[in-house]
Amino acid sequence: MVLDLVVIGTAITLGPLHNSAFILLLSLRRGVRKGLAFLLSWLANLITVIAVVVLLTGGQPPARHSAPSTAALTAKLAIGLALVLYGAYRRHRPPRPHGPPRWAARIDDASWVTAAGLAWLLQPWGLVGAGAATAFESNLSTAGDWLALTGYCLLATLSLIGMETYAAWAPAAAEARLNALRNWLSRHQEQLIVTLSLLAGLWLTAASIYELVD
Repeated sequence: MVLDLVVIGTAITLGPLHNSAFILLLSLRRGVRKGLAFLLSWLANLITVIAVVVLLTGGQPPARHSAPSTAALTAKLAIGLALVLYGAYRRHRPPRPHGPPRWAARIDDASWVTAAGLAWLLQPWGLVGAGAATAFESNLSTAGDWLALTGYCLLATLSLIGMETYAAWAPAAAEARLNALRNWLSRHQEQLIVTLSLLAGLWLTAASIYELVD
């Protein structure tokens, strides 16, 4: 479970779409506050999903090869296969010019409520769902699993935490460097989406098949 959560959390935190949007928010007037609203909403979404899973399982993992356990693994397998297919589709489709997304045109006037809603919109829900399916295996009677779930939520938010801290403590330096990062993400967005989708998808597919047949 721990290794799966590390892979999923890493794929989430490296996603180019939400990181680019977050940098745009930080560049606005009162950007640090709006960035904080985005960050807290992002983290709250992750925690809420995990909390729902814990409520469903009662903090105890279902018996191995039971119906709930098999259903969770099947869901994770389906997400893994979907990510692989999506990554392959994005890799082989003809290149197309990328204009700014629709929300980018409205972000100049974003309030903290808008920033929080944008976090919900841009969260990679397929990967979040894979994290939820993995959390079905958690046993909250052990400190290790508590730490694993906490670490997963923090890892999936790590890029935002880093940029928010940087912008708060060194705003002048952060503005130039984060804008350069956003430009790099824009140029390499397609490659990043394909790579993260394929790597995470292949890992989830292989891990799920292994657990189903073991």
